[in-house]
Amino acid sequence: MRRLLTGLAGAIGFAWLWRFLHPASTAPQAPPADPAEELRAKLEQARAGGDDRDEFDAAEGQPVDQIGRSPAPATAQPEPAEPEPAKPEPAEQTLSLDERRRAVHEKAQQALGEMDRLGRDD
Repeated sequence: MRRLLTGLAGAIGFAWLWRFLHPASTAPQAPPADPAEELRAKLEQARAGGDDRDEFDAAEGQPVDQIGRSPAPATAQPEPAEPEPAKPEPAEQTLSLDERRRAVHEKAQQALGEMDRLGRDD
């Protein structure tokens, strides 16, 4: 009799634990939503939202905290010019491929030597 009660209590405990850990298996599930319908609804919502492209283009180049205000006058602050790429030295233009590789290798060795020397000083 004792074994029967122990087994019954264990089965009830196991069933409770199973329901606690897997609640979705006991609850009725709704049919999955149609993804096409969801996409159609999102598309309609986007179409109804209007076109804000002009506002976006007008705010281009404005600081974030000034968007929505009238655009700043053109003379207020010129945009910084992008730096031009460094032009190679005339001597570098006349070097062969092997000579340029050798020069780059020597520069790298010098940089490694400096880094090693700085590491030892610390």
